[in-house]
Amino acid sequence: MLKIGLIGVGFMGKTHLENYIRLAQEGAQIQVVAICDADESKLNGGGAAGNIDTSSSTIDYSKFNKYTSVESMLAAEQLDVVDITLPTFLHRAIAVQCLDAKVHVLCEKPMALNAEDCEAMIQAAEANGKQLMIGQCLRFWPAYVYLKDLVDNDTFGNAVSGYFYRGGSTPSWGPWVLEKEKGGGALMDMHVHDTDAIHWLFGKPEAVSCNGRNMIPGSGYDIASTSYRYEDGKIVNAHVDWTLQGDFGFEMGFKVNFERGNVQFTGDSVKVNPNEGAGFNPELSADMGYYFQLKYFVETLLEEKPFLTATPRSTMGSIDIIEAELASADNGGAWVNVKQ
Repeated sequence: MLKIGLIGVGFMGKTHLENYIRLAQEGAQIQVVAICDADESKLNGGGAAGNIDTSSSTIDYSKFNKYTSVESMLAAEQLDVVDITLPTFLHRAIAVQCLDAKVHVLCEKPMALNAEDCEAMIQAAEANGKQLMIGQCLRFWPAYVYLKDLVDNDTFGNAVSGYFYRGGSTPSWGPWVLEKEKGGGALMDMHVHDTDAIHWLFGKPEAVSCNGRNMIPGSGYDIASTSYRYEDGKIVNAHVDWTLQGDFGFEMGFKVNFERGNVQFTGDSVKVNPNEGAGFNPELSADMGYYFQLKYFVETLLEEKPFLTATPRSTMGSIDIIEAELASADNGGAWVNVKQ
């Protein structure tokens, strides 16, 4: 039985909590025993919603031991696992603190604000003999997993181009997210999903060219478009915009062209169009990547196996790419080499 402590009970923390409850109901040998948040109202279900609807049930918060400090939770509980869904600027310090307390850690994306912080987290995991996984949920999202299979199996030949996008209204779930030094702007907080997916699908690009625009004072780049240069010449671009106000809502998706077909995801369904033959919609699970991510996380720990998906080294590589994108945007879109 894995005893889990959840640190951060905002909208993403609630999403994780709901999925742990579901997994336990499905028979997984896990139990969330403690929740922790500096804001006491969140320990009883308060807090703002996010940009994507991830909730489906009512949580009984009376079942959990509640703490307002990580130190007190780690001292009082006999935990096997800690799940961190805190603001990005806290990831390094809290992850290292928990790893030093000899517990496994799942940390929400982005891994950290820079590669140096990522390295410190990895070193702490290795020094303490504990596992660290980063919540880059697109690596578990059915549409992106399907795309990964097409790429890895050469189903339609090599990819020749790809376009990835996501956008929505300006985040409102915490003031930190709109502070450049704490959240990193849309590039680090939202666009990192697509950068990580591109890295996972195609490997690290040689260089990037990013154009960014600040619309909200102090928040970093709120709109950005990045081109990724690969040795084989494939054309890959990703676009982010979190200033889409009004009734826009939230959208994400991709369009990838292969030598013998193309595939697109509109957020609702995947459409595959072979060059020869009729197009089709593959049957994919309606569950979000959060569920499959946490299922993989707990099952891998219960089986005492190492993580092979969303490893900290791999997700640190995505932060290397983001850092190059930020440097490019700061220099008017100049091509910047990516650390290999």
